[in-house]
This record gives sequence, structure tokens and C-alpha cells, in this order.
Amino acid sequence: MLYAIISEDVTDSLPLRAKARPDHLARLNQLRDQGRLILAGPHPAVDANDPGQAGFTGSLVVAEFDSLAQAQSWADADPYVSAGVYERVTVKPFKKVLP
Repeated sequence: MLYAIISEDVTDSLPLRAKARPDHLARLNQLRDQGRLILAGPHPAVDANDPGQAGFTGSLVVAEFDSLAQAQSWADADPYVSAGVYERVTVKPFKKVLP
């Protein structure tokens, strides 16, 4: 089943993100290589693809897991969590309708 992992950043998270980004991306690439990643990306803090120093307010990952518990466990182990980037992470079942 698909799950949405919705993360909200702490204030001024950009330096924390930069430090943990390689490990964060490695885990996402692993999901992609397994054919389980539907989409992933950050929420810019301003209305621009490259928010510069404004940074990001959070992230969204939609991926396939065997259970909600497995999705939660994966989210809990995100390097952004251990680096203090995320203030809150919500994991919910997701049903893709379109496209």
C-alpha cells in the first residue's frame, strides 16, 4: 500500500538539511531503486523552485510499504529526523487516484 510521509521542518532548518542531505537522498534513492518511491520533495518556504536562503518548511514522500508500521519505522529512521530538521512527521495511508 502507498503511504504519505508529511514532514514539517523546524525554524531555520536549512543548515541542518544541508548537513544531512546526502544520507537523506541515499535512502530515497534506495526506495526508488526498489520501485517503491512514487514521489518525494521539499516544500519551499517561498513561492519559488529555488527558495535560496528562505529554505524549506517540510517535505512530502509518497512510497509503497507493506504496512503503516513499516512506513512509520522508515520515516522515524530518516537522517533528517536524527539531525533535527523535522519538528513533526505524520505518516498516513495514501490512495493514488490520478494520474
